[in-house]
Amino acid sequence: MIVSIKPYNNQYFSVSFPEKFNEKMLNAVRNVPGRIWEGKEKLWLIPDKENSKNILLENLYAIQIFNVDFPKKNEENLQKNNFDAEIEKLRQALVAKHYSKHTVQNYTRWLEDFIKIYGEKNENLGQKEINAYLTSLAVNERVSPSTQNQALAALLFYFRHVKNEDVSDFKNIIHAKSKKRIPVVLTKEEVKAVINHLSGSKKLAVELLYGTGMRLNEVLNIRILDLDFDRNEITVRYGKGGKDRRVMLPKSLVPKLKAQIKEVKAIHEKDLADGFGAVLLRDGMAKRSQDCAKDFRWQWLFPQKNRWVNEKTLEQGRHHLDESILQKAVKKAIQDAGIIKNASCHTFRHSFATHLLENGYDIRTVQELLGHSDVRTTMIYTHVLNCGAKEIQSPLDEILDGLPHRDSNDYS
Repeated sequence: MIVSIKPYNNQYFSVSFPEKFNEKMLNAVRNVPGRIWEGKEKLWLIPDKENSKNILLENLYAIQIFNVDFPKKNEENLQKNNFDAEIEKLRQALVAKHYSKHTVQNYTRWLEDFIKIYGEKNENLGQKEINAYLTSLAVNERVSPSTQNQALAALLFYFRHVKNEDVSDFKNIIHAKSKKRIPVVLTKEEVKAVINHLSGSKKLAVELLYGTGMRLNEVLNIRILDLDFDRNEITVRYGKGGKDRRVMLPKSLVPKLKAQIKEVKAIHEKDLADGFGAVLLRDGMAKRSQDCAKDFRWQWLFPQKNRWVNEKTLEQGRHHLDESILQKAVKKAIQDAGIIKNASCHTFRHSFATHLLENGYDIRTVQELLGHSDVRTTMIYTHVLNCGAKEIQSPLDEILDGLPHRDSNDYS
């Protein structure tokens, strides 16, 4: 049986089969990421990359086209390439379903860890191995229930969409019981204190976190065209779940935002003068229109200080401010303000929601602004409001401080 593998052009090499071929031989090629069928020449075109070559050879070896005894080292390499191929298939499935960048990274990381532990011992992975892995995470790694359930979600996605298995058959799968936690909320005075310990674009970004209730990545992903000063709105694009929504634009920030836009325009004009100025776009918009990538309206509201450089092509561009930079700045500002609460960038979102409810806004309005799919998620902030411990007089205070006893009629 002869399989012809030849160079095709500088991007692909070709694979062709003899007249008598079977489904296994076809699948060996079909399972290579990026393969193309050239109907006129009746050839399969495979990307001329090391990973693609390894996957193809491994697939052909698996269906015993090669009658060769591979050394143990080669078998280990083939096994590693197989693991890499499975992880790549998962990544492509996630991207195809428009999962967020963070979800793609987290899910592929969980699968990689799972396969490293159980893949070498058993090719027929299933419910037993998943439960063993989740148990190990809980007992040995002591991960939180939410982290354990994220790992489960990643593995179920892999078995459902990559392995094409019916996960409803996994009836005894372990689900961690999530623990309800009351979110950390800053008082208005504490919010003001933290903001006063920040400066420049970092201060403006935190003011938007608290003033709009947006998530950290949503604030950093704001582009110039997302700001509507006439309607006092900010469009949040590709929020959690890939959904768009609108939030209010705080009127007090209008002068600062216009000043920030002016600074971004100066940076952009300098980038254009240097022969660059293109920004990354989503959904293939850059392919449809090269001009959009350099259009000022599509530039980030919070651009990086320095341009990134592609060492091979020498192409340069500018991404938005990295999350870690703002997270570190906020952490330091919280410490400098003397606040001992376990607060972070996300705390401003919790504070925004709580303070709106305290001001009398209805929960459905807050739900829309936060972008929650289920109002039950927003209901957690009513628990913060209803704690009410500060309004209750401790009996110890009555004894030690001589405070007047509260009459039972006061509770009616």
